[in-house]
Amino acid sequence: MIRPYEIAIAFRYLRSKARNRFVSFISLISVAGIAVAVAVLIAVLSAMNGFEYEVRDRILGVLAHGTVTGLDGRIGDWRELEAIAAADPEVVATAPFVRGEAMLVGASAIKGVEVRGIDPAAELATTSVAQILREGDFGALHAGGYRVVIGRALARTLDVSLGDGVILLVPEGMATPAGVVPRMRRFEVVGIFDAGMYEYDGSLAFIHRADAARLFRFGEAVSGVRFAFTDPNLAPEAVVRVARAYGGGVYVSDWTREHQNFFRSIQLTRSIMFVILMLVVGVAAFNIVSTLVMVVREKRAETAILRTLGASPSSIVGIFMSQGAAIGLLGTVIGVAAGVALAVNLDVIVGALEGAMGIKFLAPDIYFISDFPTRLMWSDVAIIAMITLALTLASTIYPAWRGAAQAPAEALRYH
Repeated sequence: MIRPYEIAIAFRYLRSKARNRFVSFISLISVAGIAVAVAVLIAVLSAMNGFEYEVRDRILGVLAHGTVTGLDGRIGDWRELEAIAAADPEVVATAPFVRGEAMLVGASAIKGVEVRGIDPAAELATTSVAQILREGDFGALHAGGYRVVIGRALARTLDVSLGDGVILLVPEGMATPAGVVPRMRRFEVVGIFDAGMYEYDGSLAFIHRADAARLFRFGEAVSGVRFAFTDPNLAPEAVVRVARAYGGGVYVSDWTREHQNFFRSIQLTRSIMFVILMLVVGVAAFNIVSTLVMVVREKRAETAILRTLGASPSSIVGIFMSQGAAIGLLGTVIGVAAGVALAVNLDVIVGALEGAMGIKFLAPDIYFISDFPTRLMWSDVAIIAMITLALTLASTIYPAWRGAAQAPAEALRYH
């Protein structure tokens, strides 16, 4: 067991003197290397955690937890499906919808969009679209009103605002005396939402389900039914259970499957970055080996005197391990403090850099989100700190063993 006098000697060896300033400089480099590596690792993992959670929350703001759609794109007896789902204890709410592709014509542009016909009350119960609405009201959507709610990016593209009119063109033809022409209808913009994801803000339009059924000629059928469950993480199993109770013959999906590759890529990238940066931590930690090797050579006479005074080999090992552990602990503490401060203020730092450099790190038309979120997880911080301390402690074993293995008489012979 390491005793107080061994720790005291270890800290005395750490203090700089005229003849060992180089060793102290190498010790400072080791501390700085560990601190920088730990801080960068905490900041990077926090940024990736924030990116994943922010994207997940924004996806759930537009998508329901689970969806059942017809194999041919239509479900006629959707009310029976809703009744079966209502009997499931995990189902909180259901919402039928009609989905189709169309062109939206504004004041200065035309844009292809996904049209989603909804029942406003049911849709608000299954998704969080009410939280992303910035202007207007989803309640303004009613059957026969021909009103639309669009994303902020789409509104800017079309150069329209609240109360303006847009033309919705359905690519399916309609026979007239003048020939086959696309079906079209004028809609009034009654709401503008901002999900913070260009994929939805620039290409999604909400109208009432009855209006969508008329435009896409669905009759009483719907494209499918959306579900909200007690826990979003239960969606993959719960939506399959509902579909099986319905009798099958439908296509099931959930929020994890619709962006499965995206979330997998985040997890893979996170794991790779953790391994790479932990290797950097390992390199910084093993700098302690060179530091302690030089200390062992310089302190041969002192350790020999300690041995002649009765110090055991384990005490000598304890002295040098304490010195290396102190370097590692100091670097870890500084790194954790700097990493936490960097992770908490990363969005502010990135915003300042974007303003100073005049660039945008996350282009909204390329990435899912346009800002730079962070999410500090203390479990990650604890794991990083423990692995770093373990690596630094492991790096002290060999030099400490070499210091204890030298014979006192040989060390004092030429001193």
